[in-house]
Amino acid sequence: MAKTTTETVLEVEHFTEDLFRIRTTRSAAFRFIPGQFVMMGLPDIDEGRPLLRAYSVVSAFYEEFLEFFSIKVEGGPLTSRLKDVKVGDQILVGNRATGTLIVENLIPAHTLLMLSTGTGLAPFLSVIQDTTPFERFEKVVLVHCVRRVKDLAYREFLEKGIFENELVGELAREKFHYFPTVTREPFVNHGRITTHLDEGTIERAFGLPPLSLDSTRVMLCGNPKMLTDLQAYFDARGFSHGNSGERGHYLTERAFAPG
Repeated sequence: MAKTTTETVLEVEHFTEDLFRIRTTRSAAFRFIPGQFVMMGLPDIDEGRPLLRAYSVVSAFYEEFLEFFSIKVEGGPLTSRLKDVKVGDQILVGNRATGTLIVENLIPAHTLLMLSTGTGLAPFLSVIQDTTPFERFEKVVLVHCVRRVKDLAYREFLEKGIFENELVGELAREKFHYFPTVTREPFVNHGRITTHLDEGTIERAFGLPPLSLDSTRVMLCGNPKMLTDLQAYFDARGFSHGNSGERGHYLTERAFAPG
């Protein structure tokens, strides 16, 4: 049995010179849980082997298409080609999704904080288009940290579109908050995620209980330094690291550098 399925590109959008999204057809047999990732890529014309990298699924589990959010890596064998795909082109998608960044892997509490940098935003876009986080938590907050304002991809969807979603729109209007923050340009929210956690900025912005073991659960997805810093931050406060085998206070997934 083939390990990948050939899908057709339906849409391509370039947010910046480095960031872009690709929407493709979806095999009727493909299943995934919001927050999971899958291997995605292109045939390697030169060597005859496919070029595949791990990508979190952006789209909702119930949609008839798949969507992926990527950064262009200078000289990367995959993204140097992937950035040029056009509607009608074909890409390869793995048959099996996996990953631990799943809401059910968290111990229930009041607030869910989804903390992301760069393309680490991707899995959370799928998570919030499902009712599960809104059924398990009183407040759901998505934090997206980037260097430049223009890097705030999907900002319009997070500020408006999610509230119009047929499945979760009503729940999102009651429970969802979006907190974009920028590190290298002036912006309404400025600074790294750790700074906002230390200063209580996020809790004050939305009237949330102070971050604690009793009230807060966390999902992390971002670059390696972000993960190292935040894992140390939460470990020092007694938060347990959850996985598919045991629920915890926080979960992690690396924002894949696709190359």
